[in-house]
Amino acid sequence: MNNILVPIGTSPNAVDTLQYAIDFASKFGSKVFVMDVISVSSTAASLRNVEERVVQSSLEHIKEIIEKVETKSVEIKIATYKGDIIDGLEDINKELGIDLIIIAPRSNDIKEELYLGNTTGRIVKQTDIPTLIVPKGTAFKPIKHIMTAFGSGILKRNRVLNPLAAIKDKFRAEINLLLVKRPGYSEEDLQVNTALLDLSKNLTITENGNTYLGVLEHFQNQHPDLLCVFRKKRGFFKKLWEKNTIPKSEFFVPIPVLILSVKKD
Repeated sequence: MNNILVPIGTSPNAVDTLQYAIDFASKFGSKVFVMDVISVSSTAASLRNVEERVVQSSLEHIKEIIEKVETKSVEIKIATYKGDIIDGLEDINKELGIDLIIIAPRSNDIKEELYLGNTTGRIVKQTDIPTLIVPKGTAFKPIKHIMTAFGSGILKRNRVLNPLAAIKDKFRAEINLLLVKRPGYSEEDLQVNTALLDLSKNLTITENGNTYLGVLEHFQNQHPDLLCVFRKKRGFFKKLWEKNTIPKSEFFVPIPVLILSVKKD
């Protein structure tokens, strides 16, 4: 895990998120790229020096945030992008090769009932980069127990498990699999990928209306430090394909959530 990207934006939790990312990166020897997206309207862009001023203001904002964290000898670089955040993530990923995005559940949206705001929801929905969502105020601690929840054990590419395997190896973590049989499941869904099985300590099979309800049923018994799920149109965050936000009434856990990318279905 070489390169970790932290989108900052105007999130009030930016310092906490960046500190978590730095603490996490220090365990892997990773570089941290702090990203801000600059948006200038076509009308404003026609004014002399407006764009340059916006860029300078963005850089100063990022530097102020970096000054408030303990860097722990982690190499931190600034990455700015003019335009849409998804385009920016894709371009930076092509240039640098991003192994992991670390982000807070909400970014620019102040609605407390939301777990994923519009910006974070779009990142989860529209990119294929593994993403770690860290609740605000979460201090880093070694990850020892991981719950990996899914409704189908089918994985077309074993390499999507690389971030999970890296975390397991680094912290000597225990991975418990939770296969949730949802309405309309097929026998094929119950055939769990062998590479995923090899990473885990045990497999629990439960039957619920959706994967999140299965997590709720077993969360208190397992007490995980990390929840791992997969990014699919018909997967854990399938509501994201209807809209870009997720309310807390539909999903909420008080621990970091690792979202792994699979080939879009």
